[in-house]
This record gives sequence, structure tokens and C-alpha cells, in this order.
Amino acid sequence: MRLSRGETDIALPKSRKVRALLAFLALSPREVTRSRLCELLWDLPSDPRGELRWCLSRVRSVLDDDRQQRVVTRGDAIALDLADCDVDVLRIADALQGDLQALGLEQLRPLAALFAGDLLEDLQLDDSPLFTQWLGSERRRLRSAHAGTLRAIVARLPEDSAELLEHLGRWLEVDPFERIAHEQLLKALVRQGRVREAEDHLAATIKLFELEGLEWISIREAWRHAKEEERPEPRVTAAVSASPEAAGSEPAKAQRASICVMPFLEQSASGLARSRIGDGLADDIITRLAKLRMLFVIARGTAFSLGDRNVEPEEAARLLGVDYLANGTVRRREGRLEVRVELAETRHPRVVWAEDLECSEAEALNGLDRLGHGIVASIAEEIETAERNRAVLKPPSSLNAWEAYHRGLWHLYRFNQADNDRAEHFFHLSAQLDPTFARAHSGLSFAYFQNAFLFRPQDRVSQVELALSAAGQSLMADDRDPAAHWAMGRALWLRGAEQEALAEIATSVDLSPNFALGHYTMGFVHCQSGDPELAIDSVTQSRALSPFDPLLFAMLATNALAHARLGNYEEAAMWAQKAAARPNAHMHVVAIAAHCLALAGRVDDARMYTARIRSVVPNYGTDDFLTAFRFSPDAQALFRSCARKVGFT
Repeated sequence: MRLSRGETDIALPKSRKVRALLAFLALSPREVTRSRLCELLWDLPSDPRGELRWCLSRVRSVLDDDRQQRVVTRGDAIALDLADCDVDVLRIADALQGDLQALGLEQLRPLAALFAGDLLEDLQLDDSPLFTQWLGSERRRLRSAHAGTLRAIVARLPEDSAELLEHLGRWLEVDPFERIAHEQLLKALVRQGRVREAEDHLAATIKLFELEGLEWISIREAWRHAKEEERPEPRVTAAVSASPEAAGSEPAKAQRASICVMPFLEQSASGLARSRIGDGLADDIITRLAKLRMLFVIARGTAFSLGDRNVEPEEAARLLGVDYLANGTVRRREGRLEVRVELAETRHPRVVWAEDLECSEAEALNGLDRLGHGIVASIAEEIETAERNRAVLKPPSSLNAWEAYHRGLWHLYRFNQADNDRAEHFFHLSAQLDPTFARAHSGLSFAYFQNAFLFRPQDRVSQVELALSAAGQSLMADDRDPAAHWAMGRALWLRGAEQEALAEIATSVDLSPNFALGHYTMGFVHCQSGDPELAIDSVTQSRALSPFDPLLFAMLATNALAHARLGNYEEAAMWAQKAAARPNAHMHVVAIAAHCLALAGRVDDARMYTARIRSVVPNYGTDDFLTAFRFSPDAQALFRSCARKVGFT
């Protein structure tokens, strides 16, 4: 740690607690309570608040001056006002908020220069386990950010650049087990004619990996390829086929995003350690994620083996080469179990999602089961969102099957005809690139469903058959994928085969209880002609699993229809207005709001929604609404009774 004012260094207080307090406050994104600081820095002292006051006075002595009071207190909360200060770690964090791939060398070089050793490497508090835990987490985060920055620099440097070897060396200092860095260093050394150095590096690397019990064959193969590439090729004249098959090219298959879930550690007075409850929670998350059939999930044995060897989560992610890493902690406090979980992206070191959850210790088994449901659904949803956003930024011609599928989802969830057509195109592309990728076919079935239900009702019969055919292809590709059965259930519902549809939807939920869309669609079918109470329960479960789902408007609208059939018109109107307020709500959802408000006697409000529909679809009427859905006769009569009140014919 170094502190300066202008060009003059400021002597740091000798007290390690003062320096720790200064660092923690400087890096905290928000105010921190005094009780939190006492808990963090003092392990049962006689007067922690008294010691905190003394430490704060020492921090003020080095930070405050006549012009600026930088230590700010408000009630029990404390923060630092660093608006006029330059903090290197905060500069790094700001730079990494965006995508590293968007930065050029002119921005990456000064960013890399900010990293100089470990954070607070000369500071250790043996009697403050919570601070030690925080410091370790920050150090790992910054090491990962440093490695990511160096990786981005190396990717931008020309192969003959004098800087290349320098940055590759620094990358390996930060991350000595990064295979890509070793492979690129060997290739660069061979290209520069420094073959002997490359051989020495290969021998040392193999010994290092063997000591850690890690596989090194891929590095040796990279070395062989590098040598072969530098050999002069004999001149051969031959006819060459222009087809990719003749060139031996592989199809751009769906390389699913990969994730490793590390054992959750339990926090106790003696620090963090493995426990049955933490291992059980991680094991449950691994199993549930695998059942979703969407991600490549590292097996429990591998993840737990790395945990047994005390491999840090970030290092485990690099060793395994995964795209995402999930880890967390468990803590018992006053009869409660507190779980902190974090999902990080490893390609561009950043936290994608983090959450603090808790349940009663008395209901540990059921409580942890409920928390596991929520954690898995959130992980799946956050990864899908990240992959969609990444795919939409890539040139369409460069997409593989996985990326084309997520590009299709990005368009699909906008719920307009132009985007639905684009989604159909990308799902077709994904299925062509990898016919074995079940989700590509289920996505295509979804696009056809939208055509039949919303965008091309005049072609409903043909679009239903296309939706059924695509769902069948999805089942043939992977009949254990819940999305395949979900797609088949929706297509069967379109055809009018309600019982068969419910059976397929039930199978999707049985295969993966965390599949939120399965629960929602069960409610969707029941809210129209089945059991409205069951519909409400199903939609409540889907919203609990996926509270920010792109289909949230549909979940809310399903609630509205179920309450309308139960005669709860005010509640139906409330849910319908929430649904119609969602930015991607389509015309049928707005029509649900109009009808439910009319049932609740709020005709003027209902007519506002009718006007909203007519501004987009001038000829929209009751028949369009009732034909899209499959209401029971009593539900049809109910909605027809209020149609004229809101201006529908």
C-alpha cells in the first residue's frame, strides 16, 4: 500500500489494523456499518468500538486536510469520499466493468501497468479471519483480472512483436498453470528461432504440471505443432477440392458453455472449511444444473478433488478451462443458515451474479432444497443472458451452433414479427450447423408457435405442423432435455391435444424441477380450461425460479386469467396491468388487461388498453383474442360478456 499527495509520499500508520481499515473502506462500494467493521477486524476484543474510533482517527490524520474531510460518518455508517482521489484498484475495476475485448492496446498497456504484486502483500492479520477471507477474495479477483488483461494484450500483439514474450512471461507469473499461455509462449519462442529455450520451458512446465497432478499432454502437442509449422513444406502441385468436407473441416457444433461448481465452504470462528452442509449444497447444484441439459457441467468428483487440494476457485476455473465458475459460503448465525453464492465469468474476469440467501436452521433440509432451486435457476438464467448478449455482438457469419441459438433467443424474446423471423433464421442456422443440438430445434418450434399464436394466425394450421415437427426433431436429438418435451407440449396444445400436451409439460418438469418454463406452461394451459388454482401455483413456482425471465409478462398474464376464472376480478386486473406494463408484452397480453379491467368494473381504464391495441392492430377484436387461446366455454362466455364494454366486437 502506498499513499501520496501530489508528488509527496505520505507515511502510512504503523498499525496493521489502521492500514487494513483504510484499505477496506477505500475499496468498499458503499457505506459500511460500524458493527460490520468491528466484526471484520476484531476477534472479540474488549472494546471493539473504542478500537475502531482510534483507528478512524488515524485514518483521518492521513486522509483529511484543511480543504476536504474524506472520512464521512452518517449515523452508524462510515465511508470514504474519494471523489478527488486516484485509487489504482478502483481504476482497474472501472476499466473492467466493460468488455476487455473492446479495449485496444493503448488502453490495455496502462491498465496492465497498474498491477504491481498482490494487493496489500505486506499486510496480514492473523486474528481477523473475516478480513483475511475478504483480502484473499480481492487478491484472487485482481490476479484473475491481471491475467485477463495480459491475455487480451497478447491476443492483440503481432506475432513478431518484441513485446509478446515479455507479456507472455508476465502472464505465466500471474497464472503459472494457464495452458494457453504456455502454448503461445512455446509457439513464439520457436517462431523466433529460440528452440532450445522452448525445449527447456517445455521440460520445466511438464515437471510443474506433474507435481500438481495436472495433465500436460496438450502443451506437448502444441509444442510439436509449433515445430511442424516452422518447418519448410515441400512444394507439391495437386488439385484441391474447394469443399469444406474435402479439407477435413469440422462442423461448427454447439460448444455449450461450461461451468464448475466448487464445494461451498462453511464459515466458523476458526475460519472457512469444508463441511457436509456445504458439500451437500454444491452437490445438489451440480446435479440440478446437469438435469437442465443446457450447460457442460464439470463432474462432482473433479470439482471436489480440486477442493480437497485447496485449489482456489479462480485457479480451478483456469485449470479446467471452463467459461463460468460458481462457489459460495455457508454460515450459521442465530438459528439461521446464511448462504452467499457467486457466479463469475472466467473469459473476462467479472462477477456475473451474486446473492445472499438464508433459511431457518430448523428447516435446513427443506430450506436448502428451496435455496438450491433458486440458485440453479438464477445461474442458468444469468448464463443464458450473458451468452445471448455475447452472440448478438458477433458477426452472423462467424457464429457456431451454440452462438446462433443464443442469437435466435435474443430476437425471439422481443416478441414482434420481424424479430421472430430473424429468430427463426438463426435457429435454422444452429440446427444446420449441429443437427444433434436439441435446443436449436426447440427454439425453432418456439418461433413457429409464435407464428401460429400471434403473428400469422391465418397460417395457423401449417405453423402448428412446423412447430410439431421441430419439437419432434428436438426429442430425437435429446429426449432427456426438458426443453424438448416443453416444445412438444406447447405444439400439442396448439393442435388442441390438451391432455397429451400436459403429459409432455409434466415430463419436462419431472426431468428438471428447476425448468421454470415448464412450470409456467403448466399454468398457461390450466388457466384457460383446466384448474385455475393449479395454474396460480405453477406460475408462482416459475416466477420464484426465474424472477427476471424474458417471459415474465406471460407468467403475470397467466395469473390474471386464472384469477379472472376464479371470480377474483380486482386481483386479475392487478396482475394483468403488471403483465401489460412489461416492455415485451404483445397484443394478446394487452387484451387480457383490457378484459380483466372491464370485469373489475374499470371500463375507462380498459378502453385505454383497447386504444393501445388498435393503434398497432386496427382490426383486432374479440375473435382474435378468443381464437388465440383455448378457453373453456364458461371462460369464453365470461370474456365475451365484457368485450363490448371495452370497444371490442
